[in-house]
Amino acid sequence: MQIAVIQSDLHWENSTRNFEQFESILAEIKNGTHLVLLPEMFTTGFSMNPEKLAEKYPGKTVEWMVLQAKKHGFAIVGSHIAEHQGKFYNRMVFAHPTGKIDIYDKRHLFRMANEDKHYTAGENRVVVEYLGWRIMLAVCYDLRFPVWLRNQNDYDLMLLVANFPERRRYAWNSLLVARAIENQAYIAACNRVGTDGNGFNHTGDSQILDPMGQLIALAKPNRKEIIYADIDLEHLNRIREGFPVHLDADRFKIID
Repeated sequence: MQIAVIQSDLHWENSTRNFEQFESILAEIKNGTHLVLLPEMFTTGFSMNPEKLAEKYPGKTVEWMVLQAKKHGFAIVGSHIAEHQGKFYNRMVFAHPTGKIDIYDKRHLFRMANEDKHYTAGENRVVVEYLGWRIMLAVCYDLRFPVWLRNQNDYDLMLLVANFPERRRYAWNSLLVARAIENQAYIAACNRVGTDGNGFNHTGDSQILDPMGQLIALAKPNRKEIIYADIDLEHLNRIREGFPVHLDADRFKIID
């Protein structure tokens, strides 16, 4: 499966300009691409203003993602601000080219930015089936919580969307390697670049890693860029068969 990760700046709280921007970028995606990853809150930036910006689910962002996925023939994945039954969510959407959608609500809300004061945390891990792959969905701060992301022999690829700031760049790079190794899974991680409405700079460092934690593709810092990688399910299975650490993994259940 070929994955494309779009590392981009975001127009602060301006969905119209972001839709226009990503429509132009999607038109440039290479033929043969099966899945495209966009940043966290790709229509607004990481805003704590959901009362103004949230879309009643499904809303225009989901409609736009479905339209673009059908048009181009590949899956599109990213998160946006959604309202559902009076609550606000940082909602990750997986739009299949068939028109089907899967959703994941961000579990770990970034309290240092008061995200927990404005949004409701998700309750369920979500693993999507696509082209024979089992795909785990995760958003930004989730990266710091290995128990939540622990591979219970139920996923092959993790997709992570983020607005991870430059000041925590070392943590971003280190944790991605750790999550890939400990879970024996590919990881595709999309982070934004540029300065957001709160004055925080983002270097991006979007990347795709193999199940050994080795980089397959890495975006240049502070640049708008599309990176690509071909990932191989047979290769992944050979690694797991040859070094079956999952057979010795601790069994557990997350209880709220």
